[in-house]
Amino acid sequence: METSQESGGGGWTRLLLLLPYVALLWLPFYNDTQPALFGFPFFYWYQFLWVPITSLILFIVYRSMK
Repeated sequence: METSQESGGGGWTRLLLLLPYVALLWLPFYNDTQPALFGFPFFYWYQFLWVPITSLILFIVYRSMK
């Protein structure tokens, strides 16, 4: 019978899940057009950059909980 407690660690890695929230909700940090990358303003490519970063963070947290 399984218990509700987790068998693996991952306590501190769950804090990594806060990184995308803090990085993307702090709008004054990236509300700018410069520096542009491939013609995209900073505002857009900064948000797109967080898509693979967030996926990597989710993978790390998931693997640490096993």
